[in-house]
Amino acid sequence: MDGEVELRVDGRRRRLRVDTRTTLLDALRDGVGAKAPKKGCDHGQCGACTVLLDGRRAITCLTFAVAHDGAEVTTAEGLAEGGRPHPVQEAFVERDALQCGFCTPGQVCSAIGVLDEVAAGHPSVVTDDLVGPVELTDDEIRERMSGNLCRCGAYVAIVDAVRDGAR
Repeated sequence: MDGEVELRVDGRRRRLRVDTRTTLLDALRDGVGAKAPKKGCDHGQCGACTVLLDGRRAITCLTFAVAHDGAEVTTAEGLAEGGRPHPVQEAFVERDALQCGFCTPGQVCSAIGVLDEVAAGHPSVVTDDLVGPVELTDDEIRERMSGNLCRCGAYVAIVDAVRDGAR
């Protein structure tokens, strides 16, 4: 059974005909040609497929494309503004927060989502003060980024890059 989906991917409107069982990840990679979200585990465990979906981070291998008709999708490819990389992307490069690079697009999108969550005051399981503003500690960053795995083990630099990206 096919369905038609319209997505705005990295600022461009895209209309796709997809099987109703097609994941958003497959629609992005195969239907749109987006290369940033990666198919890592295909079970929602590694975070390599993370994008910003209507402004919030989302794991695309666990959701169907037809459930997001009309959605705004931002991949790591669409983060640059005016030809200049997003500050979080710059921080990842400056901090050398990548090695093989496979997980990096998902890490960057997740980091931007983390910073937006913190700015909005959303607590996590390690947040001390559930009422006041959220302080972006290393523990806070590690907890919030825990859904994004790095096979190369660049975690220390990733935490530094997220902290730098907040500035």
